[in-house]
Amino acid sequence: MSIEIANESGVAVDEPSIVAAARFALDRMRVSRLAELSVLLVGLDEMADLHERYLDLPGPTDVMAFPMDELESARRPDAPDPGPTLLGDLVLCPRFARDQARKAGHSLMDELHLLTVHGVLHLLGYDHAEPAEEREMFTLQKRILADFKSERVAAQRRAAQRREDDKLLGAAGLAEPDPKPEEE
Repeated sequence: MSIEIANESGVAVDEPSIVAAARFALDRMRVSRLAELSVLLVGLDEMADLHERYLDLPGPTDVMAFPMDELESARRPDAPDPGPTLLGDLVLCPRFARDQARKAGHSLMDELHLLTVHGVLHLLGYDHAEPAEEREMFTLQKRILADFKSERVAAQRRAAQRREDDKLLGAAGLAEPDPKPEEE
């Protein structure tokens, strides 16, 4: 799965973490590993321009999703393997998200993870215009985010344990030596 990210917002964020949230959501939704996604982080002015131009709404917003290809839900069994599918573009506005995060009582990165998952679901055809659609989308979003956080915490614990184990083994003289560089 190819996920490209570009931060043109002027706000320093953990870009690999945003990519990880997008990849996790796409994996959970069983999107093909051949799928491609672009994530762009922009400032308030750029987001306001996009919001007005594409949705005819004033001012900036937190996330916009621009789907590219129609996903093939039904294919003939004898059809050739598909090539990469460009899902589309997610546009996030960290400055706008910062205020939302503050109001929600969580970190900017938690808000950006939420917006990333939200945008991925929009790219996959989910919407929240009607109450039933909103319930479905937000329930799915909440579940994906909870699983993402749980897996990240578990991975951080494993990494910390590995570091502690390496220190202990090194102090006891049991650490494996670093591999020697190959001679040219």
